[in-house]
Order: sequence, then structure tokens, then C-alpha cells
Amino acid sequence: MAGPSVELSPVIAASTHWLARAYPAGSPDTIAHTLAELQARQAVTVAAWLRYPTEMDAALVAIAGPGGSAVLDWKAGSEPEDEEAEDEGWRTWVDEVVVSWAACLLADPLLARRGVNAVAAVVPGDDRPRPYPRRPGSVGLPNEFRRLLTPDQRDRDAAVLLRHPDLLEPIAQLHRDTLLYLLGVEQPLAA
Repeated sequence: MAGPSVELSPVIAASTHWLARAYPAGSPDTIAHTLAELQARQAVTVAAWLRYPTEMDAALVAIAGPGGSAVLDWKAGSEPEDEEAEDEGWRTWVDEVVVSWAACLLADPLLARRGVNAVAAVVPGDDRPRPYPRRPGSVGLPNEFRRLLTPDQRDRDAAVLLRHPDLLEPIAQLHRDTLLYLLGVEQPLAA
């Protein structure tokens, strides 16, 4: 599993940044911004580990690049005023599929649980770097994604836009079918 790979760091960072900018925190204070960004990062991390499941996949995306944020910017109505501006280079490291899958995970708690469980099933146990230190008495990977899986009231208040299914729909629907297939989720029949 590519989870521990540092090759995915730029993709995870840029995709998280894109989500945090497109769906800002529910209030302007720093704590709300941080809590919303943590939730976005956890969803993006799970999505990236699902999208690039091997060390080879992670290495290839580091060489070829993930594609950028152009379609996402257009769908969300958040195009930069000047794409060639020096401070917009991070957008080239945004992965459209990873962001779409992260949006699916943020909008659907049951799907988020399936995604984390799928990652936990294949990530090596004790020798991998951890996104956050373990809490005393905590066991397993799902606890490391607590803000994604079981957000408390402060988390929900901070990420009210980031977790709103209707607002996320234009992004989530881009690649939802592939994520559902990957996780073995039955898709509802069209009415």
C-alpha cells in the first residue's frame, strides 16, 4: 500500500488545500479553519491511498503529475483570476479523482468508514508513519481518521460547507461511480 509513501505528499497537500479553499471553514477563526483542513486532509489521505495503492503508483504520479485542478475549479466556480500567477503553481499537484473521492467520503459517513476500512485492511501495521500520534488506549488505523469518521460538534461546525452533500455534489459526482465500484458498494438503480 502506498500510504507511507512520501511520493504522495504533494498530491495530498495540494488536494487538501484545494478543498479547504473551495469549501472554507464555517467561521473565520483559526481553530475552525484548522479543524476543517484536518478533516479535508484525512479524507484526501484516504482517497489518495485508495487511488494510488502501490509504491509504483505513487512513484508514477510523482513523475507524471496528477493532472491539476482545472476541471475542479470550473465545476466549483473557483477558477483563479490568473492561472499563470506565481502563487498558483500548487494547483498542478491537485488530483481531480482524489478530490472527488474525498468529497464523497466527506459527504457520506458510511462510505468514509468503508474507505478507511479498505485502507486499514492493506496498510502495514507498525512500521508506517502516522499522520497523528496515537492517543493512549487507541487501537488501529480508523482512530487516526477520527475527524473524518466521527467528527465532534466543533468539527461539524467548522466544516459545515466541507461536509454539505449538496454543495459537494458537483465535485463528488465526477468520479463517485469508480469509488463505489472500488469499495464494492452497490449503486442504487436509477428511478
